[in-house]
Amino acid sequence: MIHRPTTKPHGNRKDFDNIKRLFPYIWDFKGRVFLALSCLILSKIAIVGMPLMLKDIVDGLDSKQMLAMDNLESAALTLPLILLLSYGALRLMASLFNELRDAIFSRVRYHAMRGISLRVLKHLYSLSLSYHLDRKTGGITRDLERGTNSLSSILNYLVFNIFPTAAEFAFVAIILLSKYETHFAVITFTTVLLYIAFTLLVTNWRMHYRHEMNDHESKANSFAVDGMLNYETVKYFTNEEYELKQYDETLDRWEGAAVKSQASMSLLNFGQGAVIAIGVTLMMIFAAQGVVDGVMTLGDLVLVNAMMLQLFIPLNFLGIIYRALKYSLADMDMMLKLLDTKVEVKDIENATVLKVTDAVIRFDDVSFDYNKDRKILDKVSFDIPHGHKVAVVGPSGAGKSTLARLLFRFYDVDAGSISIDGQNINAVTQTSLRDNIGIVPQDTVLFNYTIDHNIRYAKFDATDEEIHQAAKHANIHDFITSLPDGYQTVVGERGLKLSGGEKQRIAIARVILKNPRILVFDEATSSLDSHSEQLILESLKEVAERHTTLVIAHRLSTIIDADNIIVLDKGKVVEQGTHQKLLEKEGLYAHLWQLQQEEETEEAT
Repeated sequence: MIHRPTTKPHGNRKDFDNIKRLFPYIWDFKGRVFLALSCLILSKIAIVGMPLMLKDIVDGLDSKQMLAMDNLESAALTLPLILLLSYGALRLMASLFNELRDAIFSRVRYHAMRGISLRVLKHLYSLSLSYHLDRKTGGITRDLERGTNSLSSILNYLVFNIFPTAAEFAFVAIILLSKYETHFAVITFTTVLLYIAFTLLVTNWRMHYRHEMNDHESKANSFAVDGMLNYETVKYFTNEEYELKQYDETLDRWEGAAVKSQASMSLLNFGQGAVIAIGVTLMMIFAAQGVVDGVMTLGDLVLVNAMMLQLFIPLNFLGIIYRALKYSLADMDMMLKLLDTKVEVKDIENATVLKVTDAVIRFDDVSFDYNKDRKILDKVSFDIPHGHKVAVVGPSGAGKSTLARLLFRFYDVDAGSISIDGQNINAVTQTSLRDNIGIVPQDTVLFNYTIDHNIRYAKFDATDEEIHQAAKHANIHDFITSLPDGYQTVVGERGLKLSGGEKQRIAIARVILKNPRILVFDEATSSLDSHSEQLILESLKEVAERHTTLVIAHRLSTIIDADNIIVLDKGKVVEQGTHQKLLEKEGLYAHLWQLQQEEETEEAT
């Protein structure tokens, strides 16, 4: 059985540091933050004021007190009415300031989500090709989605739950300590502390189930996306059952972790309910005894009861909020770990803009390896003069395509240097370097959008005429116009609706539209039939006349007109020269040529 790499749930997080990393996104709207916090405080003042008003209402309506009062009957009736209206006003104010807080803070929250999402995606674009060759696309997209949502949740929990509960607790503590005996405050504080301690202990104990759920969910999503992206390969080898089995086995482990998570949550909820019940019961016993002893009124009994219930309503949710906050921090940590991934290829501090005049390329003793145990290129040196076409050929694994990747700075060389017009490409900005190079890769991937968009991707401000002209040069215009939707035909994910040759010709049209000073063809006609290949080679020859061209070739028949042919073998330059001179040497090139001629003869037969 094939085992795909997995990622262990991470347990070493720095939640406080992660929260601090959110502040720059929040601080863009600091005025709104302060205004939202002001509304929060006003709302809590109104909420805490309601039990106080309720106490006065109950005392005002207490029959014993009314009989003891020497006031007029109308006065006794007027006072509760005013208090009742005041109670309603406080409740209205609490609702108003709550909604104002939400409305004001929404801009802060969504701006932060937008900012962190953009930063992560930008960072992913800045990572080297080696990272993207190893990545699991489905897992990354899931981590990014969960991380963005977790940011919104964390801001909601902090601003709408934790801070308000802390403020309300402070107000309740002040009232209990100032108006009643100390044991009421002691019971309240002890109950709250026990509640928080129990919540923290149990939640931290059960957090690993959530980690397992996240990990298995990411893996399952990765399997699904990977299978969909490689739909044709799955079908070629009839491995649908294998892909489904991998997906189901991962979801089975996710299901087990989810059940354990839910069971432990039920235990936590029961424990929290028990702590609250004991605390409220003790408070009511002491309050009722105070009424019996005559040191407290019925209004005081109602006040203490209302305070406790009002305090534990948010505290009850605080347990849920704490768990959700921990989960959100775990989700956000996965996203922030993407930001912490090291950028291997980056511009130097004083990188200059590449200035191309003659587009002379020089590889000077270039050495490179992907893994330390295998050298891909070993002291490779050659020049591509202005306007020349230089081809690189050799057996599979000789390092041909690596030359194009190094020229594009998808990787940095281990030793030696690559220069364009005497400028080391490591000393110029990557953007200016790639602006001057156009490439047609061997494996052409198109966006799941229209043909027009895929060609126009090289130059978004191009006119329709320029698009059509580039397509004509690539011998694809007639095919496009024969389609029902023409240039507005959607090509499918990764160009799945088109043949390999059609995709290749669209890629060629795209690079023709870009019109760079340097052209790179990485086996660009490998998917074409002989007739289409010859037509495109003529077009490319015309386009390349004004450019410096590097051709990575498998079919030697496509590069017999090259000004110089570099023959690579095991990462070293073993031969170079024109087609005719290399044949006369009767070396590796002549051997490869003979093999291909025999293959073509067999195919023709």
